[in-house]
Amino acid sequence: MKFSEIAGHSDTISSLRALADGGKIPHALLLTGISGIGKFRVARAFAQYVHCSNHKDGDSCGVCPSCLQHQRHNNPDLHFVYPVVNKEKRRISTDYIDEWKDMLDNWSYMPPEKWNDIISAGNSQPAILVAESEEIIAKASLSAFQENYKIFLIWLPEKMRPEAANKLLKIIEEPFEDTLFILVSNDDSRLLPTIFSRTQRFNMRPLSGKEISRHLAQRRGVESNLADAASRIAEGSVARAEELACHPDEIMEFSSLFKEIMRMAYALKAAALKSLSERCAAMGREKLLRFLAYCARMVRENFIYNLSLPPISLLTPDEEEFSVRFAPFIHEGNVEGLSNEISRAAADISRNANGKIVMFDLLLLISQWVRLPKPTALPL
Repeated sequence: MKFSEIAGHSDTISSLRALADGGKIPHALLLTGISGIGKFRVARAFAQYVHCSNHKDGDSCGVCPSCLQHQRHNNPDLHFVYPVVNKEKRRISTDYIDEWKDMLDNWSYMPPEKWNDIISAGNSQPAILVAESEEIIAKASLSAFQENYKIFLIWLPEKMRPEAANKLLKIIEEPFEDTLFILVSNDDSRLLPTIFSRTQRFNMRPLSGKEISRHLAQRRGVESNLADAASRIAEGSVARAEELACHPDEIMEFSSLFKEIMRMAYALKAAALKSLSERCAAMGREKLLRFLAYCARMVRENFIYNLSLPPISLLTPDEEEFSVRFAPFIHEGNVEGLSNEISRAAADISRNANGKIVMFDLLLLISQWVRLPKPTALPL
């Protein structure tokens, strides 16, 4: 991965390049921001830049032995750490190395839900376990094999179990001279404070719609109209835009299901709502969480649409066709209630609550909220 292959983030790249060129690389870096904006791509490019033996025009050369090893994901001094599922005696990152290479090659913007699919996590929560910390400490105690630095790229450090994080504290605080930790987080608020305080942090911003659209057209070969539509509703996440543009089937499924739920909810069709709740629960936990996130977005976007604010509305043409008729039912009298109920259901599902019960309860509550009349404005 080279800096030139990355969409946006020029400020962060310049700062990282300056640290390497000045020989002032801190022992631990933290790249943080929302999911899917390219943080891990930046981390990979920086690691390759540090190891590259022939920098060219402010970038790694891409052809030296170290760069070629980075591109094949087999540089002996680059160690990947990521959440895994403890099953069949597979407890550490290297036990899932084939799946990880698949992720890096095909989903380099690192959508966590895709990683869950690749490792068949099901209802299990991937985590960085204490066995991983022991493996890191063992590797860090050895000298670098061929490079000037041993680099540990830790994806989603917020998923470290407390005992795993505590075990790494000392080595992150006082690492060996040739050791560099790069942590890439989607939610740094969940990091152990003692680890957070020992890193130099880079807050990375979501990409602009133009940057995402250009990436989809140039790197993914997406037609301009579809690239523009995906970039508008991706909310700064390239991973989300790629999912929309390259694999739109799930979004179409969610759109159809959302429409049916809202129609049945307004019509107070309890039997139909029960059937729909069972259909939702059958998705499995991770997909259901994605659907609930979609519902939350649609409630928000329809409220915005109802306010006649098209410049900040993020709807696909298909969604907008539905919203022309549906948006008037999402107003200041129920938007907060609907959003809160969806968020509460998502929280329950994430804690492995019974999906059928949670979803049937949610759909019944939606039927109450969506039928609530718009408040009448008081005279001045």
